[in-house]
Amino acid sequence: MQMRAARMHGYRQPLSIDEVPVPDPGPDEILLKVAATGMCRSDYQLLDGYFEGPFPVDLPYIPGHEVTGRVAGLGSAVPKSVGYSEGDMVVVNPSWGDGTCRQCREGNENLCSGNGRWVGFGPPGGFAEYMAVECRHAIPVSEDAAKFPQLLAPMTDAGMTPYRGMKKLRDAGKLGPGRTVAVTGIGGLGSYAIQYAKLLGGGATVVAFARSDGKLDVARENGADYGINVRDKSVEAVQDELERLTGRRTVHAILDCVGSEASVSMGFDLLGPEGALAAVGLMSDRVEHRQFPFVGTELSYLGSFWGNHLDLVEVLSLAEAGLVTHNVTEVGLDDINENLEAIGRGDVVGRQVIVFD
Repeated sequence: MQMRAARMHGYRQPLSIDEVPVPDPGPDEILLKVAATGMCRSDYQLLDGYFEGPFPVDLPYIPGHEVTGRVAGLGSAVPKSVGYSEGDMVVVNPSWGDGTCRQCREGNENLCSGNGRWVGFGPPGGFAEYMAVECRHAIPVSEDAAKFPQLLAPMTDAGMTPYRGMKKLRDAGKLGPGRTVAVTGIGGLGSYAIQYAKLLGGGATVVAFARSDGKLDVARENGADYGINVRDKSVEAVQDELERLTGRRTVHAILDCVGSEASVSMGFDLLGPEGALAAVGLMSDRVEHRQFPFVGTELSYLGSFWGNHLDLVEVLSLAEAGLVTHNVTEVGLDDINENLEAIGRGDVVGRQVIVFD
């Protein structure tokens, strides 16, 4: 049996739509008929060579890490107690830890220090009509949620990654009444991050930083109290805007969904004493900041990578409860290269999701 798949044949080359065999699920795997797969900037970066060092892949390779699909087959060792039946809709937790290292045993398979794998960056991903998934990494959803696979797929990264980052800021005590939290970059992740700032912020004022008015409109629709277009603006000009809108020239916390040298540097300059910046974006290879303001005002820099199984279960629950708004555009597999280029340019607002028939 054959399927269509978008495959990498080399770095810095377009994906090729190929006819390839449907994978045979291993003993502990389920075969999924893919229903929807989200498209992420990190997919573009994978093709562009950003992850060639940390996540080398065997070519030709099928990317795609935001996946939901219906059960189409079960491996011989999948326990009956799992209760999967053909046609059940599941969401794929993309972080496949080895289950034995300290991070995995603490529940953070996304940080596996052993032989961890990440779907779409090692195991074949969801830019294909079928894929095989270890049964323990498949999360079943309700019949109501299964009606909208295009909304489920982005939750595995765009919806989960900023949630974990915002929880870190909350748990560090940086949110709450009388405080200001900013979200930098209103793309696939940032459109969800604004909502989590409201849900987890405990009454904090939420400010969006973006480089286009269109993205700021999305941020306001998703709950931002204020939006500031930072394109070509100095730190002082942004501070002037902050003061006009909030009465303060600094913020208490920032969730950076960009991860560029410019965005992180600006963020640290906008933090007040004891402020914290949580970074989930990966646009640049490195960032830098002046040491004395960092030490002298006791700033914090928190890395936050993807999310764990529980993070994904929680955001799926929030979405099913109607507490999350999705900014999704449905696209087709045949247009994948054009759409990835648009993501690379930063032209996409929200999330593009490949929907399979």
